[in-house]
Amino acid sequence: MTLLDGAALLAEVWRGDLVESVHLGHLVVLDPSGAPVTALGDPDAVHYPRSCLKPLQAVAMLRSGYRPVHDGALALACASHNGEPFHLEGVRATLAAVGLEESSLRNTPDLPLHAASALAWQEAGNGGAAITQNCSGKHAAMLATCAAAGWDLATYLDPAHPLQVSIRTTIAELTGDPWTPHVTGDLWAPHVTGDLWAPHVTVDGCGAPLFSTTLSGLARAFGRLVAAVPGMPEARVAAAMTARPEMVAGTGRDVTDAMRAVPGLICKDGAEGVFAGALPNGFAFAFKVLDGAARPRPAILGATLLAAGALEVDGVDAAALDALAAVPVLGHGRPVGEVRVPLLPTADAVA
Repeated sequence: MTLLDGAALLAEVWRGDLVESVHLGHLVVLDPSGAPVTALGDPDAVHYPRSCLKPLQAVAMLRSGYRPVHDGALALACASHNGEPFHLEGVRATLAAVGLEESSLRNTPDLPLHAASALAWQEAGNGGAAITQNCSGKHAAMLATCAAAGWDLATYLDPAHPLQVSIRTTIAELTGDPWTPHVTGDLWAPHVTGDLWAPHVTVDGCGAPLFSTTLSGLARAFGRLVAAVPGMPEARVAAAMTARPEMVAGTGRDVTDAMRAVPGLICKDGAEGVFAGALPNGFAFAFKVLDGAARPRPAILGATLLAAGALEVDGVDAAALDALAAVPVLGHGRPVGEVRVPLLPTADAVA
């Protein structure tokens, strides 16, 4: 089985009166019980969720002793942040709280994602750095967790490190995917035993271990975050994300804009066209754009939120949702088409 098997049409790119290109993929919406109510393609497609795993990793860190200095720091642990000044301040605060400095970070150096922040950073004479790379909030929280638990700091990215074992176990629990532990060398390797399977394991762009999930499992995990009992690590992560959406992404990002538009929504983007989230009504969703493109994502996200009942959430900003989902196709600098999501049902159909 590959991701191409059973792939469905997720988005069409219209230029004028013709479809110029299409984006295929897989998408699932689950109701509060975890049952699929909408599915395009294969809802159990196995994929790398990339940074969509960060909220689940944050749950594991809280369980292992991480004590964030404030909600913003916890939201930053879930972030693929822009590298704006307030993000960098949050990373430094997380490290300083446990007596560490930027030199302890082991994530891949990079420039800020935010264009204006990247320009200012370079004008100050700086190049790519670990702190400005979008995953530095997660890595700072990983280091703070290790400091709290008394674990080795230098090897926190090793898949066999206690932190990464805790993360793998937490991901398995929250997704409900039927994983079986299996070790080959120093990696958790994929294998099959009867009807059970272990996750595929590789290295994410930031250097941290990356575990595969099913698409339904990823959605199920996000649903469990919003449904958790207040005060539990899952609920604390969800509350931090909704309280500080600017820390989870930043200026001009669909993740932040969506959480501001829908009170109680949690959502997270991942590289290569992955996205996951859950509404306060308990509906959860995940999708994977097969070509990895970011272009159709806001349109797919907007349609998925409608299908999951976002317009029924108290305080929802419907105009902001419409603006989020509008992805124009430009000709000579003006709109001559749009990205359309043709196959998702309306919220009434889901209800």
